[in-house]
Amino acid sequence: MKVAFVTPRYGPQVMGGAETAARRLAEHLVAETAWEAEAYSTCALDPHTWADELEPGDTEINGVPVHRFASAHGRVPDFYGLDGRVRLAPQLATRDEGRRWVDYNGPVSPDLIDAVCAADADVVAFYPYLYHPTVAAIGRVPMPAVLHPAAHDEPCLYLPVFRGTFGDADAFCFHTASERLLVERTYPVAEKPQIVLGLGVGEPAGIGRPGGAILGLDSRPYIVSVGRVDEHKGSKMLAEFFATYKERHPGPLALALVGPISVELDPHPDIVIIGVVDEADKWDIVHDALFAVSPSALESFSLVVLEAWVDRVPVLVNGTCGPTREHCERSGGGLWFTSYPEFETTLDHLLGDPALRARLGGNGRAYVDRFYQWPVLIARYAEFLTGVVARGRGTPGLL
Repeated sequence: MKVAFVTPRYGPQVMGGAETAARRLAEHLVAETAWEAEAYSTCALDPHTWADELEPGDTEINGVPVHRFASAHGRVPDFYGLDGRVRLAPQLATRDEGRRWVDYNGPVSPDLIDAVCAADADVVAFYPYLYHPTVAAIGRVPMPAVLHPAAHDEPCLYLPVFRGTFGDADAFCFHTASERLLVERTYPVAEKPQIVLGLGVGEPAGIGRPGGAILGLDSRPYIVSVGRVDEHKGSKMLAEFFATYKERHPGPLALALVGPISVELDPHPDIVIIGVVDEADKWDIVHDALFAVSPSALESFSLVVLEAWVDRVPVLVNGTCGPTREHCERSGGGLWFTSYPEFETTLDHLLGDPALRARLGGNGRAYVDRFYQWPVLIARYAEFLTGVVARGRGTPGLL
């Protein structure tokens, strides 16, 4: 049997996010089961512009055929004004406003939608919920549709246009129990087939290079945040909190921000913004950190949290993010903060207690080993997809 993954961007150039999750699922499904998988995507890489950057056409990445299609347009300037209005009261937005929000947000590729609808796959997996390829195609495909929402508690989730998107899905695959509860509170989909799966995590891929040397910090102690350097991901808040902490607690401690840079932060002598690094450098930087910080409130899973635990590095997460806090509570592998005073107190606690850091890191590694090893996850996912195919396509548009 064959599954077609539909994402707005696809490829190893994409760091983090739902699209990376889709790629890893596809690759492991092909490598470890009898299933075939293929991917349908646009030529875009940048989630802020959705401009075409790659060539359209067919290629293969790690055993998965990839079909790329040019877009009619990416994100258009009118998006920002509309987004600013509807996010104030998204439930009160009209369906027409919601449709325009999805269209303006991009990427819009009619050729991609037509190709997905004509695919010979037995089931289609859409990932994530909020972009045009999912919204436009999930109600049109003739084969069963699985929605991987990758949902956050964000204003756009409540736009009425997505009632149809969630209603057109035949089944759901969630990253965490927190994400499932969020979706079920928002849309009446609890009776549909679903699985809480998450993602598998491999072993560290570092080469033993000192993290401080990569960052230009030499032997200074540091904490690290991996992921898009973006205001919506909490990077600006983290930088401001850390700068305040250093004013109150001078010393050699530094903060390293690793990932694509989408926001300009005020320069600070103790904050290193290194941008994108290769996988080996990323793992080496995390390995030598005192602990990792996930400041984002908008995560549906957070692979970087689990990757820190693979290396027995403890984590500090934003306590308002249900999925990352759920990971910490279930594993005993990290702590959380919801305000600056909590951030300062927790930072002091972690910095001053090496035994605590070691215990948290060990708990995190045990949690990953128990719940997020690829062979077990992929076997569950393949069984789930088989059941979805057996049940067949429902009637789109019931919500």
